[in-house]
Amino acid sequence: MRLLDIGAVIDRERNIQRAGPKTKVMEQLDDETAKYAILSHRWGTEVNHDEMTGLMKMDEQDRNEVKQRDGYQKIIKSCEQAARDGYTWLWIDTCCINKDSSAELSEAINSMYRWYRNAQRCYVYLYDVEESAFPTEQDFTKFDGSNGWPEWFSRGWTLQELIAPKEVEFFNKTWVSIGTKQELTSTLEDITRIPSEVLQDGQVLSSTYSWERPSVARVMSWAADRKTTRVEDRAYSLMGLFGVNMPLLYGEGSRSFQRLQLEIIRVSSDHSIFAWNPKGQLGYIGNILADDPSCFRGCHDIERVYDFDFVDTLRSYMRQDILGRTIDRVKLMLLRRRARSLPLSRWDVTNLGIQVTLPVLSDRDIPSRFAAILPCLDRDGNLITINLASIGDSIRKYWLHGDYNGCPEFRSLYLPFSRHTGQSHFDLRLDDSRTSWYGFTRCGSFPREVAGDTVRFSAQGHTLTVLVYANNDTGSRFAVGLGYYLHKVRAGFYCDEYPSNPEAWSSWTGFAKQAYDTLWNAPSHGYAPQLLWARRICVLF
Repeated sequence: MRLLDIGAVIDRERNIQRAGPKTKVMEQLDDETAKYAILSHRWGTEVNHDEMTGLMKMDEQDRNEVKQRDGYQKIIKSCEQAARDGYTWLWIDTCCINKDSSAELSEAINSMYRWYRNAQRCYVYLYDVEESAFPTEQDFTKFDGSNGWPEWFSRGWTLQELIAPKEVEFFNKTWVSIGTKQELTSTLEDITRIPSEVLQDGQVLSSTYSWERPSVARVMSWAADRKTTRVEDRAYSLMGLFGVNMPLLYGEGSRSFQRLQLEIIRVSSDHSIFAWNPKGQLGYIGNILADDPSCFRGCHDIERVYDFDFVDTLRSYMRQDILGRTIDRVKLMLLRRRARSLPLSRWDVTNLGIQVTLPVLSDRDIPSRFAAILPCLDRDGNLITINLASIGDSIRKYWLHGDYNGCPEFRSLYLPFSRHTGQSHFDLRLDDSRTSWYGFTRCGSFPREVAGDTVRFSAQGHTLTVLVYANNDTGSRFAVGLGYYLHKVRAGFYCDEYPSNPEAWSSWTGFAKQAYDTLWNAPSHGYAPQLLWARRICVLF
């Protein structure tokens, strides 16, 4: 890895007039042996590799322009802090990677988790925190666009940058230390939903004991609401968390996330990777693999059941009539005997799909429909099922519940993972002009930005977008949720009373998040009675 020579950077800055064009500020070192600090931050106006190494080759005007950037000051402040802490080397992603080299960029992204893990200390710079204390409560007034917390917590890449390093120290806008990861573990767990044991020791993710590792679905859920500038980076930023590597193909779009899941499947036998969208909030999807980390929203409590416990857990649930049927004792004995002879942990990725062996419940009325029982438990301790349907030669995933037979049978299934080859998205024209008749204006949208009068949906039904409208004169506001379910555009409406706290009213993003959570968990059909008034004043399509 290429590291900044802290002493050389500081000396060049202090003696800029005497520094020559050949002043060297970087060295190539081995991350396994070098003792270095590392920076994690939100990008702004940054300084790249060529500008940092060639600063003294510029004319004075260009050099001054670079030095005045926030990104340059961030480099200097980081170096000064690292020097005070006794470090010689520092790594910063903006200037320590030559991004003109695709090979170097690929190597850096595939190595980044390891680089953060091997750093002696990670400095987290929170540019939007001005106070001398770490924020412990959501503040939608200060952090309007990032769910009430500093923006750093909403970004995709910073997830691994929080987990991987053992020592993490947070700094505010003026580089005042406001706490360490160890000191702030409880608050960080509240913000990120990452368990304290993972925050305190990221090595848990790569433990040789599988029962110590969080489920794949749970790890994915930590990234569900995070954003990246490039869609491909939603997948690339998660590689290190799962201990996998893959080539970078910028331009492939959301297909990168499918490749990530296939890489995880090749090194893992964790069935929770199929347990996304656990409550069926999203619409009909043919693919067994999720299209985006947001599909794992709500999976933060999913736990694995291991082979040696799965059959007993399954028998226990069947015996207790959890799945709605009384089961013959002889069938339970046969089920257990059959399970012990099957390779439940063996998966094969083939041209026909992902081959797995799972217990299956058949639909009494429609033979082509069945439910596969996953060796995973939800937050209530119930086994998770996924509904499947045989269509031609393939099996598709869907969320219409059937009338299933009471006793499962183990079957070898080929679950398709090829992407939909038709239209990848479609646009809906939004007409909300009538809201202005009642004094309402559109404040914004969550979690995706809606520009103008067009709302874009994934053709695979993974989209829920909330638009917020407010009338400041009357203190009224409501939200409209637009989603795609069972091949149709559906709308849900949400409103609340005028909040007693004026600051809460001034922030529409907090209300949008609340509406999003409510509509996400609401049934896919019908409207709650208290929400009907919004239908009458807002004609959208």
